[in-house]
Amino acid sequence: MPDKLIESEVFENIDFSQEKLTYAIFEECQFTVCNFEKVNLTNYVFVECVFTGCNFSLTNFTNASIQGAEFRKCKMMGVRFDQCNQSLLSFSFNECILHLASFRQLKIPGTKFLNCNLKEVDFTESNLTKALIKQSDLYQAVFDNTLLENADLRTAENYSIDPENNYVNGAKVSLNGLPGMLQKYGLEIE
Repeated sequence: MPDKLIESEVFENIDFSQEKLTYAIFEECQFTVCNFEKVNLTNYVFVECVFTGCNFSLTNFTNASIQGAEFRKCKMMGVRFDQCNQSLLSFSFNECILHLASFRQLKIPGTKFLNCNLKEVDFTESNLTKALIKQSDLYQAVFDNTLLENADLRTAENYSIDPENNYVNGAKVSLNGLPGMLQKYGLEIE
């Protein structure tokens, strides 16, 4: 764990793939239009930080601690959130592109995905209890033994969730979402 603390700083328009980010604990910092593409953030700590318009494609978060982070309009393709330090792990996503990201086996109840592109995201064995997945595209997202109790998917689209292979008690879905819940039965729903 880093021993240096950086508090309430603003980082703008920095390409961290070219300029190394200080190994530290970042608390209540703001990162705006920064590039973290393919950057190794192993063991870094981010507490209550806000990331806006940043590129995190293929960023390495192995054992990184992310606590209360907000990601807004970020590109996060292929990110393995399942490799983060799971202690106190919490984040929210607003208007983010998360293609091929992995949340496999994470306990992230109450997580918000607002207006996100979640194509081919892996939620296998994740705890998404009370998650809010609002106006987000879940095309080919994987739900396998996923805990979705009381999750709100009413405005999500393009999902396929097998109720016999996932825990969906109390989940909120719209009539438009029912075909994605019944897909395996080969029904023609009109």
